[in-house]
Amino acid sequence: MGAEEFVNNNSKSRGFHEMEEDGFDNFTDSELVYHVRDALNSVSSGDNESYNQLVGVMYHTDDLPRMRWHCLWYNFFFFPNHVIFPLTSLKALSGAVSYIDNAIHETLLSSIFRINMWNYGPDVMDALLELIISLAGSNGKHVELCLEMLVSNFTPPYSFMGILKQPRGIARKDQVLSRVHSALKHIADLVPLAPSKLSTIVSQKIPIYAKEPLVVIYMENMLKLESGAIGEFLRSTMLMALMDTLIDLDVDIGWDDILQDDSSKGIFQMEIEDVDEIADYDEEDGTEEVLLQFPRELSRKTLGGNSTAEKLDSLMVVTFEHLKSCEASGRLIEVFEPLLDSFRITVLTAYKSKFSQFVMFYACALDPENCGVRFAVLLADIFVCEEYPLPFRMSAISYLASYLSRANFLSAPLVASMLKRLVDWCFEYCKTKGGEMNPTSHRLFYSGCQAIMYVLCFRMKSMIDVALFKPHLLLIEPILKHKLSPLKVCLPSIVDEFCRQAEAALLFTSSEEFNFNYLLESEHSRAFGGMERLDMFFPFDPCLLRKSDRFIRPHFVYWSMVRPPYDDDEGISDEDVVEQELDLDVSKMSITPRDPLSYWISNGLEEPRGMPARIRPSTSPESL
Repeated sequence: MGAEEFVNNNSKSRGFHEMEEDGFDNFTDSELVYHVRDALNSVSSGDNESYNQLVGVMYHTDDLPRMRWHCLWYNFFFFPNHVIFPLTSLKALSGAVSYIDNAIHETLLSSIFRINMWNYGPDVMDALLELIISLAGSNGKHVELCLEMLVSNFTPPYSFMGILKQPRGIARKDQVLSRVHSALKHIADLVPLAPSKLSTIVSQKIPIYAKEPLVVIYMENMLKLESGAIGEFLRSTMLMALMDTLIDLDVDIGWDDILQDDSSKGIFQMEIEDVDEIADYDEEDGTEEVLLQFPRELSRKTLGGNSTAEKLDSLMVVTFEHLKSCEASGRLIEVFEPLLDSFRITVLTAYKSKFSQFVMFYACALDPENCGVRFAVLLADIFVCEEYPLPFRMSAISYLASYLSRANFLSAPLVASMLKRLVDWCFEYCKTKGGEMNPTSHRLFYSGCQAIMYVLCFRMKSMIDVALFKPHLLLIEPILKHKLSPLKVCLPSIVDEFCRQAEAALLFTSSEEFNFNYLLESEHSRAFGGMERLDMFFPFDPCLLRKSDRFIRPHFVYWSMVRPPYDDDEGISDEDVVEQELDLDVSKMSITPRDPLSYWISNGLEEPRGMPARIRPSTSPESL
């Protein structure tokens, strides 16, 4: 009789309960492995006693920690066999993985995969992961189950919720997650197809409706995968799944949670800041710390107490911090391309996305020369490309106008080059399409005109100084005076502010007085915006998420920071200039819509008669 047969016969008659009573330290590793093998093989012959005991050990293993966590009197260290038992069983199973069959031993596999690593110390965790890695490498049929088990340990049990921020909770989190990611790397090395399976599993298992701390931890693990050793295989999927999650939460936040129903206010008037702090800020010497202290008083409902908004806010902070680390490590551009694809596929098509688009804004702010330019070019390309559906193109121009207006990190030449493309497109549209005013048929044209005027409301003075853009200033007047009548159709609040600035800047060769009618919008502007009201969609309006705002604020242009040409007066001191620049009297800062109908409207496209004059100090219009 050989040694192997002797060991086999000697242990066969003993069940796991008997072996536990005798003490596991009385058996060699080989004896335990052989016993497990016999228990697995006996199932095929109809003898399930040892196998059922083995399954019971695994379920017993998973139940004990819950008793330990919920019973304060339970001292785990007084029961060493409760550690030895699962530890030795897991090690024995690792030596017998080739005998495990998916169909025959389904209950055993189920009991193994339900073990939660967060409930155990390092020794048991290591033994469990050794078993999981062995299972994945032994049979391709086990791979998905092993990956699912590891992903399920991205988040802790609810019993850990109260200690996650305590030292012992942080220590356990590090113990578990470092081992989980190491195991995923091992399996990826053993099974070439594992990363593709893993990306699908991770994307499908996102606990979007779980409590905020759990979703945040899960998202941290997704981004750790993206930046880890197998990130090149997972990057695109992880980042697109991230953006999908942000969008899903975003659309769950209704506009009623954000906007006040006050039709008497124009779009600029909805953005009001406390300027006492801002008045002390100097753009040359400003620091992020100073900017972060600016309080904001917006005429909008607070999102405080909205659990969905708070969850989204936390996830966006995790995303911003990840982008910042990518920029520091020199690989932001690798991350940006998948984000850009996700934006084009998901965010751009979402109905009036409210917050998730700021991921793109922040990424561009971190790398204006590359990411910032790439984003602007994409939006302009979509707008002018006839292959895209109309809603895509209108959404793209809304994003572009808001981006060019609000991003303080964009150079004046870049903004001018984008405006040049828009002016060229609108001018060509006037020449080729023609026709009479029709807000529905010419929606895209009116979107382009409104975008030009909106950007110039923020950038008028800087654009006058850009030599590249000066010839195209000549084309704006005939576009606006065309019989398509964009000044009658676009939002009156934007038209009004643009006309005030254009008049002060002597932008046009002729103008007429206009009257005030105090209407926020006309029937025409409602028509061209469509049911989606894309005419009122300004996606980079101030971010109202409290924690996310501290990342966006240093890179953002607020309306109160804009110094329009009509605020330039001759004979005033430097102190007066500063005071006037930051004056938030509603009649000066906000836009009370006026009647622009008599402004430069003619029946055809007229060529301009001369280069617009350089902005000179002029008298501001009287206060309303």
